[in-house]
Amino acid sequence: MTQRLEIYQSLWAMERRHTDGHERSLEENIAMIAQAGFEGVSAGYASRDEVRRLATLLAPHGMRAEAQCFPRTVDELQPVLELATEFGAHHVDLQPDVRPRRIDECLTLIDGWTRLAEQVDFPVYIETHRDRMTTDLHFTLDLLDARPDLELLGDISHYLVGREFAWPVSDENHAAMQRILDHSWAFHGRVASREQVQIEISFEPHRMWVDLFLDWWRYGFASWRRRAGATTRSSSRASWDRNRTRSSAVTATTRPTAGPNRC
Repeated sequence: MTQRLEIYQSLWAMERRHTDGHERSLEENIAMIAQAGFEGVSAGYASRDEVRRLATLLAPHGMRAEAQCFPRTVDELQPVLELATEFGAHHVDLQPDVRPRRIDECLTLIDGWTRLAEQVDFPVYIETHRDRMTTDLHFTLDLLDARPDLELLGDISHYLVGREFAWPVSDENHAAMQRILDHSWAFHGRVASREQVQIEISFEPHRMWVDLFLDWWRYGFASWRRRAGATTRSSSRASWDRNRTRSSAVTATTRPTAGPNRC
């Protein structure tokens, strides 16, 4: 079975947010991203008109989308899956926009989303993200205890800053992060420090944090390669035979200065 790493650029990270007030058009951003060699983009999938426009712009470049969504109920995922099916998304990035305090409340939602995901032929991953169901590292580990087959999209930056890991990072915290990575089937390329969720990766004093994340991602990619090569699941979206390509995606979230960066 062939394994392939695909790298996507986040559209929100293309926003300039400059004092001159100028923002590039979607067409300009897509052209820049294509020219830089990315396989696709990460974008919201809430509006059919916007998704159609995006798909029309991606198609000539052979690019696809990571479909982001923020459901608060089981049913709110359904229209996103319909759009992702119609317009050929690579996978769905589900950020659960709820903050239950009890694991059993979360499981009702997770199980409902899982049942819907089993009806489509592309993956649906639950992202680890601040101010979401998965905002806390230890709570998410408890979710994995309850649902060991849960497939995550790992944005591990939120756990470093959320838990304010002491430096050097302890073996206990490394083990916790590695467990998240062992359940991650896609990754977001954001680098954090223990004080800030996203830092400038070219600033030399941040080198210690960049190196830390490179080590974690190296572990995560190696873990994914082992799992992807041996996993056959019963659902139609993930019953991979030896002649198919099993792909993982990394989304770059660092804001570019002159153009998209592979981070």
